[in-house]
Amino acid sequence: MRWAWLLPLLWAGCLATDGYSLSVTGSVTVQEGLCVFVACRVQYPNTNDPVFGYWFREGANVFSSPPVATNDPQRSVLKEAQGRFYLMGEKNSHDCSLDIRDAQKIDTGKYFFRLGGSVKYSFQESMLSVLVIALTEVPNIQVTSTLVSGNSTKLLCSVPWACEQGTPPIFSWMSSALTSLGHRTTLSSELNLTPRPQDNGTNLTCQVNLPGAGVTVERTQQLSVVYIPQKMTIRVSWGDDTGTKVLQSGASLQIQEGESLSLVCMADSNPPAVLSWERPTQKPFQLSTPAELQLPRAELEDQGKYICQAQNSQGAQTASVSLSIRSLLQLLGPSCSFEGQGLHCSCSSRAWPAPSLRWRLGEGVLEGNSSNGSFTVKSSSAGQWANSSLSLSMEFSSNHRLSCEAWSDNRVQRATILLVPGPKVSQAGKSETSRGTVLGAIWGAGLMALLAVCLCLIFFTVKVLRKKSALKVAATKGNHLAKNPASTINSASITSSNIALGYPIQVFAQACPLFLLAKLFPM
Repeated sequence: MRWAWLLPLLWAGCLATDGYSLSVTGSVTVQEGLCVFVACRVQYPNTNDPVFGYWFREGANVFSSPPVATNDPQRSVLKEAQGRFYLMGEKNSHDCSLDIRDAQKIDTGKYFFRLGGSVKYSFQESMLSVLVIALTEVPNIQVTSTLVSGNSTKLLCSVPWACEQGTPPIFSWMSSALTSLGHRTTLSSELNLTPRPQDNGTNLTCQVNLPGAGVTVERTQQLSVVYIPQKMTIRVSWGDDTGTKVLQSGASLQIQEGESLSLVCMADSNPPAVLSWERPTQKPFQLSTPAELQLPRAELEDQGKYICQAQNSQGAQTASVSLSIRSLLQLLGPSCSFEGQGLHCSCSSRAWPAPSLRWRLGEGVLEGNSSNGSFTVKSSSAGQWANSSLSLSMEFSSNHRLSCEAWSDNRVQRATILLVPGPKVSQAGKSETSRGTVLGAIWGAGLMALLAVCLCLIFFTVKVLRKKSALKVAATKGNHLAKNPASTINSASITSSNIALGYPIQVFAQACPLFLLAKLFPM
């Protein structure tokens, strides 16, 4: 029964012997750099003489070793504990509470309390066990409002878990954003931050050093800055080109008529912007995504300015690209005829950008709207078409080349006709025109007669040769049949960019009928 009565006292960490007792927590755990308060109550016989208290490390000599804490002004304390271990009760007090500040790893161990002065007693049977572990706490970062680009915002870094009685912590801020320090308290630091769009997604770090224990902790937070859409670009790809090209807003783009085109709008913004396209015509267009506009086959009516709009909660921005369609350069003509007193030629061209036309007569260039005594040029254009006409009222003593030339956007096409000397054209020379007509008729009749004779000779020769072939076949009776050589008639296609104009019929070469026979029936 006696031990049963003592057990609760031992469990509570109390020791009672001849009026002496100590009530203290058996063990405490504290993180490095922090503080811990150990409540303690001591009882001893009443006396009017001074009574002091001392906390010693386990194994210390109470007479020669310095205590870690005391209220005796005549005793110095252990150097490592100076300014960190405090005995809270005054002399002749029954308060033996111990306050440990800026805890260090070397503080780990056991401690006992002793009374000194007029009353001397050591409570070594009731030890206090202290365990110092690594610091796991980190600072808190508080953003007082949404970070808006260009607006100053306050951020607060605090260490509410630290003790104010310890050595004041040292705060450090690290950020690429524009900052300035604000109000400071023992356990907190304020930062004024003016974010920019480029600060979005960057890190902000608050670092806290606890100099009393020589430890440092920090917290890093990623900044989320909201800002209006910016740096808008348009990525384009067209035709069979698998690559892409990035255009800045306001750029121009030219593609070939019939090519495919893809326009992708891109914008830098937070929160992400909603993208939409506007085009110059009401023609429906295809959107693969809200950011991408596609033209499967570009037409001339697709030309114009394409505008992409990016909008979020902070506002809207636009980017544009001017599209021009380049169509194939087509040249029609020239076509010429004799009209009245001279030669009249016309030529047309279609393209986009609109083409231009000019004439070349020999080494001379005739263009625009011009006229003199021997020629007249008239030119006009409408939309994709350009038209030009040339009237000539002049004689040629030798062959001349007449060209119609069209050009558009560094592309050139040319068609040439050959002008050969013909009937003299004059203002009052109607007799010479009649004479040319008569000569033309005589030349035509002569040529027709020559062709008739050739046809007769061909018919007669073919008949004779066939008869000879039949006789040869009969003479070779009994022999193996021989293969007849295949007769090949080569058809010749004559292509010339030169059109001969002048006399009604102009013969450049004579063809011999016998030569034709030799080609048809080789021996």
